[in-house]
Order: sequence, then structure tokens, then C-alpha cells
Amino acid sequence: MMQDKRVLILGGGGFIGHHLSKSLAQQNYFVHAVDLVKPQFTDTAAHQFTIGDLRNPVLLDELATEHYDRVYQLAADMGGAGFILSGENDADIMHNSAMINLNVLNAFKNSTGTRIFFSSSACVYPTHNQENANSPNCRESMVYPANPDSDYGWEKLFSERVYQAFARNYNMDIRIARFHNIFGPENVFDGGREKAPAAICRKVALARSGDQIEIWGDGLQTRSFLYIDECLDGVERLMTSSSIKPINIGSDQMITINDLARKIIDISGKDLKIKNIPGPEGVRGRNSDNRLILEELNWKPVNNLDYGLQILYHWIAEQLDTSASDFLNDLSDSMRSSGE
Repeated sequence: MMQDKRVLILGGGGFIGHHLSKSLAQQNYFVHAVDLVKPQFTDTAAHQFTIGDLRNPVLLDELATEHYDRVYQLAADMGGAGFILSGENDADIMHNSAMINLNVLNAFKNSTGTRIFFSSSACVYPTHNQENANSPNCRESMVYPANPDSDYGWEKLFSERVYQAFARNYNMDIRIARFHNIFGPENVFDGGREKAPAAICRKVALARSGDQIEIWGDGLQTRSFLYIDECLDGVERLMTSSSIKPINIGSDQMITINDLARKIIDISGKDLKIKNIPGPEGVRGRNSDNRLILEELNWKPVNNLDYGLQILYHWIAEQLDTSASDFLNDLSDSMRSSGE
């Protein structure tokens, strides 16, 4: 069957980009994905995949010579709290992500018939509105006066304004979503860039009954987490709407990190204790305010946290079992080849 429409996914090797490629390919779009690397765990569903550095303006200019009905800009230098809050990666985070976004806008500013999606973040919201774990204020209109808790958040807020400026000055068709902790299978779960659900699932999967798992902070800090399928549903609804305001795409089901860990422990069936330790924890509370998305799109997520955690935990446990099996097989082969 012929693909009627063409989409370009920047950051198509990443977690959300990989799932988006699969979703759009199933909807009969021609999908061209671009990233530094291909997806880590399964083959890309993109019809075309370009390995390339989006910080290079020449690459974006070449991409823009082709017509795309939609461009999804998901590429960023990012990670979980341990990566974005340490302070050690701030220069790279701001420099690399800002360069990508400026290159994208400059390359496509004269394209006609192209709708561009920019993935912003809940990290843009002011620290002073998120000091109470039980009642954070992440309503879209409350983003100013600006005071994000990380340079990652500052870069996202800067880029939002750049996209909006290009929309005004070059008549570009832009959609902006502020993602709130998207999770699901095929996301990184180790290496330092993983986020809380995947990190906790890894710790629980590796633990034995009677062990302790470590949680940063006192564990009473709150967040909300949105399963990847609901995220993609929200993105599609935004892209087919006339809404041009930055809008939250996230769950409003707030939970403490300790309670998140308890849910995952329950899924595992193990008898584990939680040990709270010092570590980066960010703001005390963060939760998606979904009033605007309901007003603009007549839709909001249904909060499939338990369902999503079930899938994520068992997927990570399977990956760890496979890794252990592969390691033992490689070791056995090595010993046989060496005559030991």
C-alpha cells in the first residue's frame, strides 16, 4: 500500500521517537527517522533511517530539501535526575539541544505545508511552584516568572520561545507539548541517563527477597508518569488540532517515589525494603495540570500507571535475564576456545 504522507522524526533512535516511528508506520505514513544511533533494543520501524548529527546545520538543510507533511523534533541531550541535576552536564545539555532546535527552525522556516512538533518538558515550570509535594502548580499559564530547577529546563523554555518566534515571523505551523515523565518498554534502564520508573524496575529486578533497594531523597517527593501509548495518543491529537499553545501531555495521577517503588516491588512479588539515601531529587512535587488539554483537545490521559508499570517491569526483567544468559554463553564459548 502506498504511503500518502511523509513524516520526519528527529531523535528517531530514542525511546519516544522509536515508538512514534512504529505508530506512524502502522498508520501508513512514510517515516524517515534521524539520530546519532539506531534504537537500542529492537529494529526501527522507519522506512528510512539516517545516522547523523543534528547539530550539523548541513544535515538539516539536506533534510529540508525533501517535503514532509510533519516534522517531529524529539532530539535532545537529556537523561534522568542523575544526569540533568548533577550540574556536570549543563554546558552540553544547553549547547547541544539549542543547536539542534535552531538548526531545525532555520532549515524548515521556508517550508510550506509542514507542521512541526517540538517536545518540550515539564522541567520548564518554576521551582517556586513545586515546593509543596502535595499541591504543585504546573498549569501552562504559570510558567512565568521563569525559574526552572535545571539548565535542561531553561533550554527547553528558551527553545519554546524560539519556536513561537519563528511561528510568528515566518508563518510556521508549530505545535508544542510539555512532556511529563513518559515511560514504557524499550527505554534505557541503566548507564546514568535512565529515569525513575526504569531505574527502580532495574533495581527491583536485580534484587533478591530480603534485599534493600535505594531511593534518592526521602522518597516523599511526588511525580506523575505517563505510559508511552497515551503519550503518542496525545501527540497525535495535538498534531491534528488547531491548538498552538504549549500544552501539557502527562498524567495527573500524582504519586510519591516511595509509593512508585512499592508498586514495582508488588509487581515483582519479592519481599524488598526501601532504603532512602542522599541523591538528586529535583523539585518536591510535579504533576501534570490537564485542564488546558481537556479544553483544547477534549481529551486527557486515562492514567494507566499500573498497567504501564506491569509491562515495563517484566520487559526490564526479561532484558536482564537475557543479558545474564548472553554473558554466560559468551564466557562458556571463551573458555572452550581457550582450552580451559
